[in-house]
Amino acid sequence: MKKRLLLIVIYLAFISLGLPDSLLGAAWPSMYRSLGTPIHFAGIISMIVAAGTVISSLYSAKLIKRFGVSAVTTASVLLTALALLGFSFTTSFFFLGLLAIPLGLGAGCVDVALNNYVAIHYQARHMNWLHCFWGVGAAIGPIIMGRYLAMGESWTAGYKTVGLIQLGLVLLLLLSFPLWTRQNRDTVENGPSEPEPSFRKLLPIPGIKSALAVFFLYCTIEATFGLWGASYLVRVRGFTAAEAATLVSLYYVGITIGRIFSGFITLRLNNQRLVYLGQGIIGLGIVVLSLPFSITQMPGFLLIGLGCAPIFPSLIHETPRNFGEKHSQTIIGMQMASAYIGITIMPLLFGKMASLIGYSSLSWFIAVVLLLKIYITSNLFKRVSLDKGV
Repeated sequence: MKKRLLLIVIYLAFISLGLPDSLLGAAWPSMYRSLGTPIHFAGIISMIVAAGTVISSLYSAKLIKRFGVSAVTTASVLLTALALLGFSFTTSFFFLGLLAIPLGLGAGCVDVALNNYVAIHYQARHMNWLHCFWGVGAAIGPIIMGRYLAMGESWTAGYKTVGLIQLGLVLLLLLSFPLWTRQNRDTVENGPSEPEPSFRKLLPIPGIKSALAVFFLYCTIEATFGLWGASYLVRVRGFTAAEAATLVSLYYVGITIGRIFSGFITLRLNNQRLVYLGQGIIGLGIVVLSLPFSITQMPGFLLIGLGCAPIFPSLIHETPRNFGEKHSQTIIGMQMASAYIGITIMPLLFGKMASLIGYSSLSWFIAVVLLLKIYITSNLFKRVSLDKGV
């Protein structure tokens, strides 16, 4: 019973990861005008958030080992809540950049701690449902922001509401501390006692470099499309900012719904086949999105979201099985760092490129990254199968 209650708390904590991830992209068509900045500056804020997440992902294993999952998770959610509330009280791009630092630092620790815990202690369907709750948060964010914009209010109101929701999740985590304490004690007692190896010692493990590249490329797709999808709709397809924010929420709804169904599909398909299926659906979504009709934008956004759904959780859940449980905490941290390096660099790169050649390039940019990811993913799975003697 306690294990189930803990799982519910973990699910709700993952909502806190999704809520801020989709806000910037939904709000930016309105934000950049009020801030008086070029439109591609969204990539700078995204880069700062992701850089903070990279740093906290790499060092989270040491923090978790010292303080426990519950303390690190609660402190990290509180950090993101305060940062989001700070967003709502400033209209200065400089201060937004400063606040983006704690926003990123908080996200990384939560991601690594909960992903590794679920990968080791729960079945594949729970990993998909865990990331489904990220999708719930990511889908709610643009809906909240879109409603405020539709009512003629400032984007700061959307950030304030999300910040208050985050504070509510902090309270829930605090109330669940007695449950977490016992689970943390069990985890520490049963875990490895020796120090974690350095990143340099783990890199030569067969398949590690390919795995890092796959996470980099997947998050390039997810983050670039989530950040610039609304701007694409406004500048290329002629949607209003409020309409675009609402439509972007469909992308995250697709991720959420897809992960619900992926949890059940794991009973018939393994993680590797789910990854291949997701990549195919993303490809179909890109084709639909590229059609010269406004009516195809909704199914295009939804299909790309559905395709993204199983990829990240399936890859994470495979980590202890591919590389062993002994150092999975650190390896997942490395994978998360690689993922967020993609989030840091690639949306900014695309934003700068699109400002020069146009935002209609979004579809083919995503398509090129997807093809490269399919190739490296295939090589990774073959390498791992050979090492296991399968």
